Amino acid sequence: MIKQLRKVGNSNALILDRAILELLGLEEGGEVQLKVHNGSLIITPTQPKPVDKKRFEECLSRVVTERRELLKRLAE
Repeated sequence: MIKQLRKVGNSNALILDRAILELLGLEEGGEVQLKVHNGSLIITPTQPKPVDKKRFEECLSRVVTERRELLKRLAE
């Protein structure tokens, strides 16, 4: 999935889709830890909400359905 940074005041923001937040067990106002490793940004929830397997599969299915064409291109 490719996302674009958005200008917010003097900073830039990365907007995450609700489905991604749900997969991570995050909600608005949640805290994340940022790490840079070998040129990649790693975002980890500091206190993720527990997500049960069924809910995870529902969210994953929604993301795959909504981004099917993009995922196919990334797989090539």
